[in-house]
Amino acid sequence: MTLELTDELLLRRMLEGDETAFTALYRRRQGGVYRFALQMSGSVEIAEEITQDTFMLLMRQGSRFDPAKGSVSGFLFGIARNLVRRHLEKVRNESWAELAADDPVADSRENVLDEMTRRETINAVRRAVLSLPPVYREALVLCELQGLSYLDAAAVLDCPVGTVRSRLNRGRTLLADKFRAPAMKAGAVAI
Repeated sequence: MTLELTDELLLRRMLEGDETAFTALYRRRQGGVYRFALQMSGSVEIAEEITQDTFMLLMRQGSRFDPAKGSVSGFLFGIARNLVRRHLEKVRNESWAELAADDPVADSRENVLDEMTRRETINAVRRAVLSLPPVYREALVLCELQGLSYLDAAAVLDCPVGTVRSRLNRGRTLLADKFRAPAMKAGAVAI
């Protein structure tokens, strides 16, 4: 029976030069970091770069991890968050629509109309999330899409848990409003 190593132990071993520990930690956490970066930036290329940079920074600055402040996963999301913010500051003048990458949906034998509807829905949700102010988008991506607890999200965002809840609530409301407004307009036209 093999005992699964914790992220914390893998990080400690990685910092001592154990490449196997780094590989195990990378394989365990890379997907979440990538999805966070993709959902925050809207770009596959940016997400790949941020994921790589996150783990490079972990190798150089992993000794800064403090288990009293949160989990290794939260620490990684914090690094990725800072990298995303820096990147978005550089491209602030570009429109969010230009940043949104097409989501190639796997080929299927389904009806072409269903496929188009699915893509439109995915793109509409992506655009809506990307259009949210960053503080609300971060809370939504971390809690709703990445599944972090409010406590872990608060550690990543460096704010109280109540602030995370507030931002999450506001973000959900703004997102719902973005989808409700076109439906209401369409309904008004149909009457």
